[in-house]
Amino acid sequence: MANDNTKNTGADERERQLIIGRNAVTEALKSGMAIDKLYVNPTSGGSVKNIIKLAKERGIPIKDTQENKLSFMCGGAAHQGVIASAACAEYVTVEDILEKARQMGEEPFIIICDEIEDPHNLGAIIRTAEAAGAHGVIIPKRRSASLDTTVYKTSAGAASWLPVARVANLPSAIDKLKQCGVWIYGTDGGGEDYTKADLTGAIGLVIGSEGFGMGRLVKEKCDCIVSLPMKGKINSLNASVAAGIFMYEIARQRTMKQ
Repeated sequence: MANDNTKNTGADERERQLIIGRNAVTEALKSGMAIDKLYVNPTSGGSVKNIIKLAKERGIPIKDTQENKLSFMCGGAAHQGVIASAACAEYVTVEDILEKARQMGEEPFIIICDEIEDPHNLGAIIRTAEAAGAHGVIIPKRRSASLDTTVYKTSAGAASWLPVARVANLPSAIDKLKQCGVWIYGTDGGGEDYTKADLTGAIGLVIGSEGFGMGRLVKEKCDCIVSLPMKGKINSLNASVAAGIFMYEIARQRTMKQ
């Protein structure tokens, strides 16, 4: 009999909660459980095709994964060619984040993560965003860390309290925010000094990837680019450290305006 189960294994470097085997994964998908990603052996047939269909219907990212990698991920359990990783929290929509701001009677304060792939950085950003009073975080479905256990641990549990929306197209999500009156501030070394910018009002703050910064299309959507003064020989900061500085300047200006 196949070993269909859900378990937390140390074999996977991110220590995600894994759902292993065709029956277990199928039921998880049907139940509406928050699924972070589906890992599938591309040579698998039979009911795996239906599992892929269910995942696509829910917009869950699917990654082709070889047999040996799947076995490594689940510590040698009988995976039957398919493993799902459970998200540590439910994803919301961009509209949900905007609605949270409306319910609080506040101008939206939203963090937009442009391909932050290190889960420790994403977790730290979520933790600081929650502490600084942001209403939510937006991440892309592709080329981004997601709400796995590492992110949850690094966020010190903030991922349970701060809404996170995962979108298929970040520039389109930014367009939606702009239509709702949110001004988009990008972060880049070539921008104006962040202390001289008016960071009050409805704001979406874009934090670029660790190695490459903001993507071209995202950068073109920004209404303003702000930067941190760099006085040493190093010309950049860790993404989560830089994000924290920007977020607390926004929080300071919003408090001063009240």
